[in-house]
Amino acid sequence: MNKYAIPEMLDWCRKLGYEPKDFDAFRPIHIAGTKGKGSTSAMVSSILSQYKSGSMKKIGLYTSPHLRFVRERIQIDNQPLSEEKFTRYFFETWDALEAAAEEAGHPNPQDPSTKPVYFRFLTLMAFHAFLKEQVHTAVIECGIGGEYDSTNVLANPSVTGITSLGIDHTAMLGDAIEEIAWHKGGILKPDVPAYTVQQADSALEILEQRAKERNTKLHITKPHIDFDNFRLGLDADFQKINAGLAIHIAATHLNNIKEPPSLHPSMLHQGSLPPEFISGLQQVRWPGRCEIRHEQNLTWYIDGGHTLESIALTGSWFASRILPQPATKESRIATEKPTSQPIEANPTSTMTNSDVQPARSSEPLLQKTRVLIFNQQVRSAPPLARSLHALLSSALSTPQPFTHVVFCTNTTFREQGFSPDL
Repeated sequence: MNKYAIPEMLDWCRKLGYEPKDFDAFRPIHIAGTKGKGSTSAMVSSILSQYKSGSMKKIGLYTSPHLRFVRERIQIDNQPLSEEKFTRYFFETWDALEAAAEEAGHPNPQDPSTKPVYFRFLTLMAFHAFLKEQVHTAVIECGIGGEYDSTNVLANPSVTGITSLGIDHTAMLGDAIEEIAWHKGGILKPDVPAYTVQQADSALEILEQRAKERNTKLHITKPHIDFDNFRLGLDADFQKINAGLAIHIAATHLNNIKEPPSLHPSMLHQGSLPPEFISGLQQVRWPGRCEIRHEQNLTWYIDGGHTLESIALTGSWFASRILPQPATKESRIATEKPTSQPIEANPTSTMTNSDVQPARSSEPLLQKTRVLIFNQQVRSAPPLARSLHALLSSALSTPQPFTHVVFCTNTTFREQGFSPDL
């Protein structure tokens, strides 16, 4: 990733027949960050979906990586593209690039060099699909960084957002938080509203410098007081930080497109959230992030934390779910109105717990079988595993927070190997 990345991506766009201004048609929302950018993007999309009766008939969502299949990356109305549509837009993109190579006199238009690398191709395909599907708003998550990211060909986003920053992808972004902040701040655009969350002082200083360079103002968000009165679909305390960012991004976008005309971001500080915002935050699902699945006598806790900061949050979330917790307003209501349905909330680590009492019981925690399934692909696993063990040992007051641990790899096939992208 370097200064040639965006000119190269623009060249690929033109080979497909598009200029950056063409992407203004799906009124993009651009989100970068180290931690929580996928969750925040999903929250924004879920909130906006509550307003589909107005001028937003279709809402696009482009994220990475995928959890099970590549179609998850390109969604419309919070559903992955169908196999039929994915195939259609894949080959429209593929064939257009080969046609451009042939027109340019390439000796072999079918050669792999006539197509961009994996993420660039999927970004082109997503933008092409959103235009063909006449998407009215699209939430676009950066891949890596921001300044040189393939998605940063968006010239006029409606609003930009930067989630929590941390140390990751150091080979491309640098190993200092200030370097990473510089890259993430690259998505800021002149006169386009920009939001972030509370950051380390040095990172925030860089982001504010970048905002000044880009002639825009950076606003710092925080969780809304209403978050204590209902349960987020992504039910973890740290997700409230992402939700605080998401509501400001969504409100700003709705204000920009005058839908509804009475909603202005400043209104978020003047009382309760609009019911549409609450519904969107309650209904959001993001598999593999703070995800809980129930089976008979078994509960799965699944999260994809993969940095030291995020693995600590994963551990805190898991501990909070199995340790007794003070009753909240919502839990008291739930107790008064029993239901047989399990509570659902939307991976580096998967934890199972067969403690028989509810996660928020007032009774003492009973130690039974608790299993950690730990997977790591390209980052150093020992520091992450040690951090998770130390946090849970302290939180659960035991040197052995798990009765069993399974370490697994991503090697799909013993002989053929695997591709981390696929």
